[in-house]
Amino acid sequence: MLHVENLSFNYRKPSRELFSNFSLDINAGGVYGLLGRNGAGKSTLIALMTGLLTPDAGQVTYNGDDVRRRLPRTLSDIYLVPEEFDLPQLSLKQFVKLNAPFYPKFSHDDMMRYLDLFEMEADAQLKSLSMGQKKKVFMSFALATNTGLLLMDEPTNGLDIPGKSQFRKFIAQGMSDEKAIVISTHQVRDIDSILDHVVIIDGSRVLLNTDLGQVGSRLAFRPLREGDKPLYVQQNVMGALGVVPNDGSEEANVDLEMLFNATLQQPEAINRLFNTEK
Repeated sequence: MLHVENLSFNYRKPSRELFSNFSLDINAGGVYGLLGRNGAGKSTLIALMTGLLTPDAGQVTYNGDDVRRRLPRTLSDIYLVPEEFDLPQLSLKQFVKLNAPFYPKFSHDDMMRYLDLFEMEADAQLKSLSMGQKKKVFMSFALATNTGLLLMDEPTNGLDIPGKSQFRKFIAQGMSDEKAIVISTHQVRDIDSILDHVVIIDGSRVLLNTDLGQVGSRLAFRPLREGDKPLYVQQNVMGALGVVPNDGSEEANVDLEMLFNATLQQPEAINRLFNTEK
C-alpha cells in the first residue's frame, strides 16, 4: 500500500540528516504502532508519508503514485490526524458538510457511531469544545472517511483515562482488511492492546518491523528466573522483570514498553532475532 524507498531528508543543511536511505512498507489490514525516541523523526516521517514534505532523495508512493504529486485519488484515500490542529468556527454538522465530499467513502452512519462511542453530540460547536473533545470529533470524522490509510500522530494526547479507553474501542471498531492505520506515539501503554504490528525507528534505522504475534513467539516478558539471559531488565516493586528469548515453550503477552526499551538498548540482538532490515 505505502512504500517508502531510500528516503533521505533534512530540515537544515549541512547538519546531520534526519533520514538517510530509509525504507519501510505499510500494508493494508494492520494497525501499526510507530515508535521511537523523542526527536527520532516520527512526525516528520508521517509528513513525508502524506506528501506534506519533499524528501531530499528517495520516494514515497501510495498504491504506486508518488505522494508528492498530490493526485486527487491519493488525497482522497489518505487522512492525517496531526498532533496539533485547530478547527474552524463552525458547527460539527457544517464541518462535515464542507469536508465529507472530498472523501468518496465517507459514511455518515459511521460518523454517528464513532461520536456515540466518544459520547459526543452531532450538533457540537467546534470552537466551544475542549482540546480532548476536539480530538474526539476530529478522529470520528477521520475514521468515518474510510480512507485506505489513516495516520494519527500522538492521538491520545489530551484524552483523559476514559477517553483513552474509548479510543481503543474506536480503533478496534473502525479497522478492516482494506485499510491500514498508523499510530505514532510515545505513550505506548495507550495503544498496546490494539496494535497488531510494531515499527520502532531510531534515526535512519528501522530497529524492529514485525507483527506482535512474531514478538510473542520469540520473546517472553516475565519475572527473571535462574539461568535466564535477558536482553533487558526492568525493576519494579515485585522484583526484576526481563525480556528474554522465547524458545517456543512459553505463551507470552507482549509488554510494548519493555519491548521498546529492549530494542533501543539491544538493537543488534533484536535484529538477529527478527531479521530486521536496516
